[in-house]
Amino acid sequence: MTGTHQYILSIDLGTSGCKVGLVSLAGDVVAWAFRPVELIVVDSVGAEQRPQDWWDAFIDATREVLSVSDVPRSDIVAICASTQGESTVAVDRNGQSLMNAVLWLDMRGAQHLKNTMGGRVKIAGYDALKLQKWIRLCGGAPALSGKDPASHMLLIRDAFPEIYAKTYKFLNVLDYMNLRLTGRFCATQDSILTSWVTDNRDPDNIRYDDGLIATSGIEREKFPDLVRCTDVIGTVLPDVAEQLGLSAKTSVVAGAIDNSAAAIGAGTLDDFDCHLYVGSSSWIAAHVPFKRTNVLDQITSVPCAVPSRYLMVALQTSGANNIAFLKDRIVFHDDGLIRGEPSADTYRILDEIAARQPIGADGALYLPWLFGERCPVDDPLLRAGIFNLGMGHNRETIVRAVFEGVAFNTRWMMKPIQRFMRKRPEAITMIGGGAMSNIWCRIYADVLNVTIRQPHDPLKANARGAAFIGAHGLGLMRLDESVRQVKIERFYEPSAPAVAFYEERFGIFNELHRRLAPIYHKINSSKGFKHG
Repeated sequence: MTGTHQYILSIDLGTSGCKVGLVSLAGDVVAWAFRPVELIVVDSVGAEQRPQDWWDAFIDATREVLSVSDVPRSDIVAICASTQGESTVAVDRNGQSLMNAVLWLDMRGAQHLKNTMGGRVKIAGYDALKLQKWIRLCGGAPALSGKDPASHMLLIRDAFPEIYAKTYKFLNVLDYMNLRLTGRFCATQDSILTSWVTDNRDPDNIRYDDGLIATSGIEREKFPDLVRCTDVIGTVLPDVAEQLGLSAKTSVVAGAIDNSAAAIGAGTLDDFDCHLYVGSSSWIAAHVPFKRTNVLDQITSVPCAVPSRYLMVALQTSGANNIAFLKDRIVFHDDGLIRGEPSADTYRILDEIAARQPIGADGALYLPWLFGERCPVDDPLLRAGIFNLGMGHNRETIVRAVFEGVAFNTRWMMKPIQRFMRKRPEAITMIGGGAMSNIWCRIYADVLNVTIRQPHDPLKANARGAAFIGAHGLGLMRLDESVRQVKIERFYEPSAPAVAFYEERFGIFNELHRRLAPIYHKINSSKGFKHG
């Protein structure tokens, strides 16, 4: 076979659901399908999903992709996944999940992590000696909010001891999907990252550290073997191959967590070339040639899918899920007041509403902290809100305010990012579902005062990145060759008058955080209150 007739079955499993694409080596997505996955909120502070739901969504979406594509099954040479990260699945020796997955949004483990901190001297809430070791070896530290596997595993150990006793391995989402595909228990250098048990000082030799494992409070044998993102970890299991109609010789490449795959799928391989992802969560990331950590700003550079490189990541908890919240919990909430349900056109209509509203939402401001925040402050008690509504406002005002508020939140972490990189990005590639919105790209350009690059099919950047990782793992194409296939369709240059207006409005956004944070803490840390 020639390269032009080879395809990667690419998985993009996010919080909202599973997307599957059939991607050529040229980066063309020739078939595409999506299946939603339910998010389960537990006591308003926990977030879970059923691992079986991920798998069922993958199988169903893949069958659709293969049924609508004219690509011969023999031309599909590999499967490679990009998934949501910082989530935890406890599995037994047979690979069966023992409970729902604890997601990256889940904060129930915060107290369990706090109980392990100890130490008399604290820095930013951490035991000073432990923090120094985490930063030196890992490049970061467990999230005090509880939103990563370091806390999830402690939650399971302490609150679900019968599950913990039966747990053979703790897996991230990517690791679970690879287990179901190949039968192999393994973790990649980026999926293991936020367990905070690996020595990451050499990006080409990530390895477990016995001292960090002892600090974690979790037995060594419950962690899976480590592989590189570009490693071929096996071939697809015979029963999976039969379900999908693929050859049992189809290779499975380890793949990467979403932010690492996205950095490749966005075409941003060069050092300091930033991408902005706007999906359920939101982040800005860029490959960098160094390992560095800023604890106070919650920004670090971490192992990634690109050999010998690190990825700077500044992660925020809520992005386009603010629009989903507006759609599902406000506009179409099933409470009997208004009959109806969202359609395939709903997001397009919301986009049109935002575009026709005046800049500044007629004075209304939205704070997008639905589930707390991580960067530039790690504060699980922040919550969303609409500020300065008046009788002249309506639902259209709120729509525009939400679009702008999410962009202000990204602006909030731009100064820390500039300090971290020691340079200001002049252009940023915007990807994810949010990047499909022309008006949102325009708002981001003006709020951030940078050129926004909108690539072709920005929703499919993660899947494209996974495909490029798969092709590299098979030796079919180098990553630098792959990213040259990414096409930028439109550039949004900042408008000087809009930049000046948003500069003033961002000052108010900052002041609202400063003044309201103590009130959020007073309300949301009250005895007996469940954070919601």
